[in-house]
Amino acid sequence: MAQRIGLRLDLVVGGAALVFVGIATAVGLVVPNIFSAAPPLFAQWLPHIGIGTPLAIIVAVAVIAWRPPLRFAYPLAVAWTFSLALVDGWQRGIADRLTSQDEYLHEVPGVHDIGAMLRSFSGRILDFQPESWTTHVAGHPPGALLIFVWLDRLGLGGGAWAGVAVILIGSLTALAVPWTIRSLGHGEPLRFLGREASFDQHELAAAVVPFSILLPGAVWVGVSADGLFAGVTAMAIALLVQRHWTAWVGGGLLLGYSVFLSYGLLLFGLVALAAVVMTRRWAALVVALVAALAVMAAFVAAGFWWFDGYHLVVERYYQGIGALRPYSYWVWADLAALVLAAGPAAIAGLRRLPGSPLLLLTGAAVLAIVLADVTGLSKAEVERIWLPFTVWLVPAAALLPASTRRWWLAGQALTALAVNHLVLTNW
Repeated sequence: MAQRIGLRLDLVVGGAALVFVGIATAVGLVVPNIFSAAPPLFAQWLPHIGIGTPLAIIVAVAVIAWRPPLRFAYPLAVAWTFSLALVDGWQRGIADRLTSQDEYLHEVPGVHDIGAMLRSFSGRILDFQPESWTTHVAGHPPGALLIFVWLDRLGLGGGAWAGVAVILIGSLTALAVPWTIRSLGHGEPLRFLGREASFDQHELAAAVVPFSILLPGAVWVGVSADGLFAGVTAMAIALLVQRHWTAWVGGGLLLGYSVFLSYGLLLFGLVALAAVVMTRRWAALVVALVAALAVMAAFVAAGFWWFDGYHLVVERYYQGIGALRPYSYWVWADLAALVLAAGPAAIAGLRRLPGSPLLLLTGAAVLAIVLADVTGLSKAEVERIWLPFTVWLVPAAALLPASTRRWWLAGQALTALAVNHLVLTNW
């Protein structure tokens, strides 16, 4: 009886989450200054199909039927993300995504001297002045622009290479998230608040793999730079929970660099701290912190001070539509966009989080999202902006009963397919 009630509660929570999306859509269509034709997403209504349609369906069916092991997570995630992007076609879905006047590639040809760019970066953040950075470059620290500049220097310039690079790096989340869970404890019992919370991390990680592959947020991994940010931060956590100091150095370097990809990723420190607490390897925290500070020192030496950039970005945010978008709508509608990126299975799984081995790790991601939401600096477009945190909600879906997981996986896939085929996302 208790099990049956639990299954019904899962369905109620998952269904309520989708109803919540419907309410956000209906309200958003009448609230002024939304600046989105298809709220709560930053998109426009455009039902369509493409060459990626049959490919995405094939990948989804294969993952649901097979539930692949960890070693196949990355290639299948790449296939899933590419297929979803190709629903919009090669040019519109991949090659042109990062080439608009608001995007990073718009500024790449003007970066002739990386050192000079870093020294002058903060001076070009504010709008309505000569040589102001374009929207996305101004809204982020210089580490994001640097990645695309480096790609160009390697002979991989242009939108096609940039789009492919974002998908390849962003898809690493499907490997890194279950790998992290599998690495937790390494067979040793975990403790939280003095209580032992031993679990079979291999079994749990195996259950997470298909949900990480069929991430609905893959719609925005292909292609938005925030998908790349998600891949970088996910790999940082995966390295942080390993048992060797060299992995901790790598994790620290990636975490340090991540805060120069997006100012909001400072909150990702909560996820990193949760991972260390779960492993109880305090040496990992020390090593990673030293490595992260080394990255910050390198940027300071190059002429960019993170806190100057942050304060100027807040000012730039309110120079644009951020000042017009109503907080009273987006403070809750942002969560509806999160539902579509995480999927109904992840939301249903969150109700099973208390008392589970994922409480600290996924709970830290939930806390980071709540903090980002209430600041009002993420009004709209969070389906992509919150991707680095969203991927850590998805493991909650593995807490759903094994007998129902195939149905929930189908729900995840259908969510992504519905979004990708009903609307044309801006990112």
